[in-house]
Amino acid sequence: MPLSVLSALARLDIDPWQEADKLARLPRETATQRLASLIAALPNWPLMQPDPGTIAARLIGLLPREASPRTPSRGTALGAGDMTKLRARLCIYAVFIIFMMAAQWIVASHEPPGPLDNTHAGASGTVFPPTPPPNPGQ
Repeated sequence: MPLSVLSALARLDIDPWQEADKLARLPRETATQRLASLIAALPNWPLMQPDPGTIAARLIGLLPREASPRTPSRGTALGAGDMTKLRARLCIYAVFIIFMMAAQWIVASHEPPGPLDNTHAGASGTVFPPTPPPNPGQ
């Protein structure tokens, strides 16, 4: 029965994700030797046909390699075309927001004022008659 890398490392009580991370950081030759030694350490290895070095070399070739410090990674570097697209999208969004704000302002300025609420004008309910001005001549 073929054995997967995941189950092989689990049989050796090694976390496959941590080991893959360690192997990806090592130089290719060192990583191949380390993985070949792990494969050879599996119980019942002589019963299996393929050479551990061949298997290790093929599997190490599938690992992502760490980018060199001089070369920016594809995920972090934006090309000139990407920056142009980003600026264009930002301008479109800004124009859209300004348009929406102007439309809201126009709609709000053309609405008739709402009905006045006069319920609080005469709270006491008492009406005083007008008093005549004092007559200084009497």
